[in-house]
Amino acid sequence: MQEIKNKKILITDDETELLSILSNILYQDGFYNIYTAKNRAEAIKTANEQSISLFLLDVNLPDGSGFLLAEQLRAISPSPIIFLTARGEARDKITGLELGADDYIVKPFLPKELILRVTAVLKRVYGISHPTEKFSLSGKTIDFETASVTDNNVETPLTAKEFILLKKLWENKNRIVTNDALCMSAWGEDYYGCENTLMVHIRRLRKKLESEPSNPKHLITVKGLGYKLVIDNE
Repeated sequence: MQEIKNKKILITDDETELLSILSNILYQDGFYNIYTAKNRAEAIKTANEQSISLFLLDVNLPDGSGFLLAEQLRAISPSPIIFLTARGEARDKITGLELGADDYIVKPFLPKELILRVTAVLKRVYGISHPTEKFSLSGKTIDFETASVTDNNVETPLTAKEFILLKKLWENKNRIVTNDALCMSAWGEDYYGCENTLMVHIRRLRKKLESEPSNPKHLITVKGLGYKLVIDNE
């Protein structure tokens, strides 16, 4: 648990007072490596300078939306993202999840709720035993140690969500993994609108894993049930 508490967390919000409140909530629970940013520019600067393990993002920022910031951060880091915002409309939540967010917390919220959700995401991503083996698909090497896919000496990182989904599929290779099982692994019990979001992540995984993503040989859709990771010679 202490390893989880030592993770670096970046909070981005345009309200200085709220940044202080959020930082104090996390600090009082033992999260001591807290960074803050009041806008997108500051958040990107910090993400480039620090190995941030979790991003807490407001959606409304003075220099653009948190959704845009999430896309920019994805180019820098595969670390999980939680949106923390007053925008509770279903379409906003779905947009956030489709961008790869691990959770979407609507203000106002209880301090304990924030702690529980932050801890749950960190445990899902970092508090698991990572398999050490590598395996190959269509000449590409997938390495769970580095959470990456290597093709012709070019390494592409997996996002936190992609890593969790691929790990679940690998643990059940050549067998069907249901949509519900994948959603539970990646989003926990409190997932919302998961199937569409899951499809987005599977599509992104195929681009990294498959030689022909539009005609997949390994990451196969089993209509009405879920997905299957087909491994050669198994």
